[in-house]
Amino acid sequence: MRRLILLLPLALLAGCTCARGPDAADAGACVCPAPEASATPSDTVKPTARTEPTTEKPHVHPLAVCPAEGRLPLDVAQEAFDKQDYEKALSCAAQAAALSPSDVIAHTERANALAQLERYDEAVLAYARALAIDPDSLDALAGAAHFYVVLQPSTRELDELGSNYAERGFELATSQRDEEFAITFARLSAMGFNDIGQSYDALERADWVLERAKNDPEALYERAVALFELCRFKEAKAAFTRLLDDTERAAWAHHHLGLVLEREGKQEEADKHFVKARALDAESFPSPVLISSADFRKELDAAIAALPADMRKDLSGVPVEVEDLPQEVDLTSGDPPLSPTILGLFRGTPLAETCELEPGMKPGSPCRSIALYRKNLARAVKTRDELVEQIRVTLLHEVGHLRGEDDSELAARGLE
Repeated sequence: MRRLILLLPLALLAGCTCARGPDAADAGACVCPAPEASATPSDTVKPTARTEPTTEKPHVHPLAVCPAEGRLPLDVAQEAFDKQDYEKALSCAAQAAALSPSDVIAHTERANALAQLERYDEAVLAYARALAIDPDSLDALAGAAHFYVVLQPSTRELDELGSNYAERGFELATSQRDEEFAITFARLSAMGFNDIGQSYDALERADWVLERAKNDPEALYERAVALFELCRFKEAKAAFTRLLDDTERAAWAHHHLGLVLEREGKQEEADKHFVKARALDAESFPSPVLISSADFRKELDAAIAALPADMRKDLSGVPVEVEDLPQEVDLTSGDPPLSPTILGLFRGTPLAETCELEPGMKPGSPCRSIALYRKNLARAVKTRDELVEQIRVTLLHEVGHLRGEDDSELAARGLE
């Protein structure tokens, strides 16, 4: 009702459409001419009849009654969650939150159960509510970080959000000397940092965990990934070899070992690891859509021909090359290095800047060029149609760099 009362004076003033009178005694008054009398009673505006909304109600998930049996619902919720009985955990956490609306742990347990039940939209709101109650709750921060880094599809925005929660939790836990929580947050930070390409930070957090838990499998894996992304291939090879007996991470270890061996020119040995990774996890590692260099060139030429005229003009004199894999000199030309799995690369300075050869480039080389990487693109897709589309998108991304756009600007245009 208060909202209606507050809106009423605004509604009355809204009917006054004249300008303020310059001679008004009250500077805040609005001077309006008196309304003309209605010609007939039928000119009177009739109130609009109230209509009921016609939209359907969202699907309701009725919860079972929490079987607390004299125990605290929150205790039952936590016990059920540990036993992976997430429906029971949800019903009891919901009851605990209803009984104690300001209990951050109750809301966190409810969010955790919703997340495990893949009721993600509700989980988002539940974590937000828990953190609104207590932004410094280690339990809520850990739950939210795990939700965004581990359970949600990997996108830059979600990974950054999860990393932010993890880093905040890490800082709080270390300041409170809560090592168990700090290790949890450091693991999550390492995952999130690797996902958003901050490999130095990922390596730092993984090493921090391993100083305290030297055989922590998640930290060992994230450390191996960070070393690979930093182009420290010899160290990465040793780190992934250590993980081959880890059943949960063996497929990823085989895949990365294949990538390292492929870069070493040991294709036959690399293929054995790729096959093993596919056998262990066919969904994550489908067969690559590897077409011949000649066919790839045809698809790339078709993508160039389909560009708008202004883009084709900008590409005039800029070679667009097909390469199997990125050269190490290109990957390590900056700090931090580029990921070995990049799909394409623009070399040189943008069009608006002076065209000069970069250090290490041979005299006579073009000062600007674009490369698309056939094998990396083949592993990034599942079908020929997807490959054709990814060639187009990668080309547009690199043309964006040619025109002076950075990665954040390109990501904002959907060309991440």
